Amino acid sequence: MNTAIPETVTVPAHRTRLVVRGYEIDALGHVAGTVYMQYAEHARWECLAAAGLTVNALLGAGIMPAALEVTISFRSELRVGDDVEIGCEFHWGERKTARIVQQVLRADGTLAAEVTCIAGLLDLNRRRLVERPRERLRELATAPELLGV
Repeated sequence: MNTAIPETVTVPAHRTRLVVRGYEIDALGHVAGTVYMQYAEHARWECLAAAGLTVNALLGAGIMPAALEVTISFRSELRVGDDVEIGCEFHWGERKTARIVQQVLRADGTLAAEVTCIAGLLDLNRRRLVERPRERLRELATAPELLGV
């Protein structure tokens, strides 16, 4: 699977907005690297919820998303008080995983970082990835288009 991240800013189906908080910065005065992972995780959960797949709905269905790999490419700094928008763009392969590309943008549209997550859908009873995750999500979601399914 090609995990290259696009260099251009895209308009995803779902976006999460937040403001950088003081406790998220490091000694250099910009957002700590680990916080970008938290931003991306938060945005993925917000996207799932907007698609009708809350944590409780997923648990009730016996499934849960599972991140298998996360990569961050830093482009420009974020500082305290910056307004930030994180998108979620799903790219489904032919198998059990999706590549989720998340661009982290400042309010002026400057690309701050790109987070790529390879993820699957875990069957909580079998502890194995779901064979046809797109179909399963399409069955459960109220807004499946947000997930690219």
